[in-house]
Amino acid sequence: MDRTHLPIPDKQYDGPVYDDAKDPRAVFEPIQPIRPPVGAPNVLVILLDDVGFGAASVFGGPCRTPVAERLANNGLAYSRFHTAALCAPTRQALLTGRNHHAVGMGAITEIATAAPGYSSIRPQSAAPLAEVLRLNGYSTAQFGKCHEVPVWQTSPVGPFDAWPTGGGGFEHFYGFLGGETNQHAPALFSGTTPIEPEGIADDDYHFTEDMTDQAIAWVRRLTALTPDRPFFMYYAPGATHAPHHVPLEWADKYKGEFDDGWDALRERIFAEQKRRGVVPEEAELTARHDEIPAWDDMPEALKPVLARQMEVYAGFLEHTDHHIGRLVDALDDLGSLENTLVFYVIGDNGASAEGHINGSFNEYLFFNGAAALETPEFMASRIDKFGTIEAYNHFSVGWAHAMDTPYQWTKQVASHWGGTRNGTVVHWPKGITEPGVRNQFHHVIDIAPTVLDVAGIPHPEQVNGAEQTPLHGVSMTYSFGDAAAADRHTTQYFEIGGNRGIYHEGWTACTKHATPWVAMAELPAFVDDVWELYSPDDWTQANDLSAELPDKLRELQELFLVEARKYNVLPLDDRRVERFDAAIAGRPTLIKGRTQILYGSMSRLTEATVLNVKNVSHAVAADIEVPEGGAAGVIIAQGGAFGGWSLYLRHDGVPVYCYNLMGLQVTKVAGTAPVPPGRHRLVMSFAYDGGGPARGGDITLTLDGEAVAEGRLERSVPLVFSLDETCDVGHDSGLPVSDDYTSHGSAFTGEVKTVLIELADGDADFNHLVDPQLRLSTALARQ
Repeated sequence: MDRTHLPIPDKQYDGPVYDDAKDPRAVFEPIQPIRPPVGAPNVLVILLDDVGFGAASVFGGPCRTPVAERLANNGLAYSRFHTAALCAPTRQALLTGRNHHAVGMGAITEIATAAPGYSSIRPQSAAPLAEVLRLNGYSTAQFGKCHEVPVWQTSPVGPFDAWPTGGGGFEHFYGFLGGETNQHAPALFSGTTPIEPEGIADDDYHFTEDMTDQAIAWVRRLTALTPDRPFFMYYAPGATHAPHHVPLEWADKYKGEFDDGWDALRERIFAEQKRRGVVPEEAELTARHDEIPAWDDMPEALKPVLARQMEVYAGFLEHTDHHIGRLVDALDDLGSLENTLVFYVIGDNGASAEGHINGSFNEYLFFNGAAALETPEFMASRIDKFGTIEAYNHFSVGWAHAMDTPYQWTKQVASHWGGTRNGTVVHWPKGITEPGVRNQFHHVIDIAPTVLDVAGIPHPEQVNGAEQTPLHGVSMTYSFGDAAAADRHTTQYFEIGGNRGIYHEGWTACTKHATPWVAMAELPAFVDDVWELYSPDDWTQANDLSAELPDKLRELQELFLVEARKYNVLPLDDRRVERFDAAIAGRPTLIKGRTQILYGSMSRLTEATVLNVKNVSHAVAADIEVPEGGAAGVIIAQGGAFGGWSLYLRHDGVPVYCYNLMGLQVTKVAGTAPVPPGRHRLVMSFAYDGGGPARGGDITLTLDGEAVAEGRLERSVPLVFSLDETCDVGHDSGLPVSDDYTSHGSAFTGEVKTVLIELADGDADFNHLVDPQLRLSTALARQ
């Protein structure tokens, strides 16, 4: 069987042809379904989100992860495993076995450019691992987060080439497409179809539990129906990315454990890491940078809130580990665990510092430039709601830094280990006989070659007619049975947003170009960046040797440029304004012009696929049919409980326009009489005040050309309604914009024919005035 050209070529019959099937000579070889080589294991890749090296107990952290510890005790704990410092780049690298710029994911999809390394388009020459395994006979499924789809392809009409069940190689997908989602009310797809699972948008619902149920059901079906067919499962929960949502009983397990703050916590974590042997005894704890405040310098009134933020986060991580344990136990019960190669990658980057200095109860206030509203008093009054459906919370920079102990910096900072080093557990009872800690240097691009190696499947020369580039990673199997084996992954570059570094034979050279939570009007020129140098025996990058060894530093800087040219890292791009203009950046846009028509039952339309009605005069005109007896329900809604707008008929049939200002203030403009039976046109007109973003305006509701209500909106949302809530016609999915209805009871009981959205012409549009730094920070927080 030729596995170098996929799909595997059909076996052609070239024997004699007989007239009668009853002829004893008319015997044909039985049909044999394609299967991997004998003994090929099942593969389970678990990838957590926004978990730093110092978070999980298995690597010395304060968040209890008994399942990870159990797997490590019977497997391997890799203490020098690395990611790309940001979500989508890490995921694209993992799924293809190539460096992230080489597969178009040098940045996030929202700021893609025409440059090959930043286009967000995976080249056909880099077929994903799932596709290679599927074409070799594996069953394949993805559960959880997918954030590799180019932003202009995220609508329910595709194209689906970059979706998991499109060109991604997965036969089954159950999850969400964005960088984050509300764990109580996720925007979910089954395959390419938007769905609303039972119980969603309720505090009792949690996506991690739901996706685990789906994963267990899927693997049970395989065992029942095709027990001879191994599986490849990619299990990627939204946890522990913000919002930090978890049943409160999990958070309450940590009551009081973080009251002494992040500086003391770093010291405790570091001591435990040494005790466990995941950090050598001679390693040094790196210093806290000035941009990160000391715990003692935080306001006393805020400290109880800060401690609660960390309790919620810790509970979130333990809750996630618990549900991973349910999946592992199910595999064990099915008799599959013995020959399942498990990669438990504890984070797709370092811990997230996108919650900023004080953390946040509602991230959307920061996203829209209103973080100042989250005073200590504001957050203290809501301390009991952190983690619940009423919050969209994130912890502070100080906790993120502690969760990256013992290293410098955090997520987005690809130059330093705090952004890129993520502990990883490998478990495979049939293939790993000597458990323990492994200190070999590895990277997510090493997972694909390892899987192919243990499955006995060659890296294909051609997939679906496209010649394939080589994998950039190395197989990790050499280290499975030899803790002392010499490193085979000896060179690796890193780069995100200008933060860049190079690892070579133990040495690292790196330069931090930007700080994630510090808004700067201008970044330094790349040539002015200050580089640091760390020796092979400096485990934590604690002692900069750049001044003592300038020649060595220069050697590594030159090597970075060599690798950067090889893998499409160049040109480096830290532009703010230009990358948000699709025409300048060179990426397609789905919606063009100043008008858009939507039709009844269209749903789960992201903000990138709907006309932007912020900071501009606009109108929404709905053609509806009201049956005898009247109608109620949502005609069109965009966003949700933390920001958005909705046009609907109240339970008594009265037309209402509701504007939700980031969950802080709800403005309703309502008619005085119900809409009578028959065909009608209901129009909401918004006359924007102008003068800049986030201003107010006058609202008018007309029914069949007659004004039925007028009102006033004093302030508006300038940048983003929601990162996960969507636009829906005929109902309101997720959390409801208005308290006049529930999401489950929001369906319009009449018929929505069409909805026209139209923007005003001329100078009424002020979107170009939105702060580009705010745009960038919001986009990066989607990861």
